[in-house]
Amino acid sequence: MLSVYEGFFSGGARILHTDVVLGLQEGGQHHSVLSVHGEVLREATRQRMEDDASYRSLTAAGVEVGTLGRTFGLPGALASDPTRFTGPELATTARAMAGADVILSLKEQPLGLLNQAGLPRRPVVVGLHRSDPENQGAALGELKAAIADGTVAACVCCAESTRAAYEAAGVPAELLHVIPNGVDLLRFRPDPARRVQLRAALGIPDTAPVVVFAARYDAMKNVPLFLRAARRWLRHEPDGHVLMCGAGMTEDQPGLCADIGTAFGDDLRLTGRLHRLGVRRDMESLYAAADVVALTSAWGEAAPLCLIEGMMCGAVPVSTDVGDSAAIVAGHGFVTPPDPVAIARAWSDAVAARPGLEPVLARSRERFSRTRMIASYGALLDRVHTEPIRPSLPEPPLSEPL
Repeated sequence: MLSVYEGFFSGGARILHTDVVLGLQEGGQHHSVLSVHGEVLREATRQRMEDDASYRSLTAAGVEVGTLGRTFGLPGALASDPTRFTGPELATTARAMAGADVILSLKEQPLGLLNQAGLPRRPVVVGLHRSDPENQGAALGELKAAIADGTVAACVCCAESTRAAYEAAGVPAELLHVIPNGVDLLRFRPDPARRVQLRAALGIPDTAPVVVFAARYDAMKNVPLFLRAARRWLRHEPDGHVLMCGAGMTEDQPGLCADIGTAFGDDLRLTGRLHRLGVRRDMESLYAAADVVALTSAWGEAAPLCLIEGMMCGAVPVSTDVGDSAAIVAGHGFVTPPDPVAIARAWSDAVAARPGLEPVLARSRERFSRTRMIASYGALLDRVHTEPIRPSLPEPPLSEPL
C-alpha cells in the first residue's frame, strides 16, 4: 500500500491517517508514504516534514517515507503549480506507485498528482475528512476526474456528514463508505498523574477548572468566537484557565494577538490565564489536565478528532453544531449555538457535570476505538485489492445523435 500526502503539517486528518497506516502495518500489510511537499508554512508556522510527529511515528515503525521535495508558502520560495509536475517528480511518483497494489490518497488534494498521465494504473482509495467539498479549491474537480477515469475504487468518509456532502456534490453513492474516526485508547485515557504533572508545569492549581481548545489558527475554527467566549468565562470563573494549542496558537502569531486584543478589550488582564501552547506532541496530557474540550468551528468539520481524544481522556465536550459533532457529543456533553455567552455558560455547566458524566464517557470507549476503525479500513482495502479497476466512464457525446 502507498499513501500519498499533500504534506506533513499539523492537522487531525494527517494524525488520523497516519494512525491507520501504523495500525495496518502492525496487522501485516506493507505500507509506504509519499509526500508532495517536504516543508510548508501554514497558520504562520514553518513545518518541516522531518520535525512532524506523524513523520517520526511512521519512520520509527519502519514505514518508508519519501517526498517530491516541494515547498509551500515559504518566504522567497517559488510557488509550485499544483497541476504541473516535472519529469523527475513524476518518475519518483511512478517508482513509488509501481510497488503498490492499492494507493491511499490522504484527502482529495493529492489526486492532482495521481491524475497525471503516464503513471502506473492502480486502484485508489480516497480518505475524505471534511464536510465542505465545494470549499476545497480544485480538489473536488480532481476527485471527479479520477472517478471518471475509473481509478477511484472507494472513498472513505470519516463521518456521515462527509458522505452526505460528497454525494450531494456528485460523487456516486456506491463509492462512499463511512468509517468513523477512532483513537488509541491506551494513549487517550483519564490519567491523574498526567493531569497533575501538566497542571504543575503550567502553574495551574489542581482544583482550577480548565478548558482546552485544540485547533490550528484557521478561519473555519472560528477563533474569534472562541476568544469572546473565553473572555466571558474567565471573567465568570476567577480560578479558570484556558489552554490553546495547535499550529499558529502561539504568543508571536500576529493574527492571534490581534484577535485576542479585539476579543478581550479592556479585560487583557484575564489573558494571564490564557495559555498559548502552539503545536504539542503530548495531547493526551493536555486533555487529561482539562475538564472541558471545546470546539467553536463554523464550517468544514466532519468528525473532529479533538472531541474524541478529549472525551476519551475524561474531558467533557462542548461544541458548535458542525459536521458530525452533535452526534459525537450527544449524551456526553453540550452542543451550543455560535454565541459566546451560550458557549461560556456551557463550559461552566460542563465543569459541574463532569463527575456525573465520567461513567458515561467510560462506557463509550469501545465506540471510539482505534481497533474497530483499523479493522474496517483493512476489510475495505482487502476488498479493493481483489477487485479489478473500473473502466473509465464514457465521454458524453458532443451532440445529440441524428
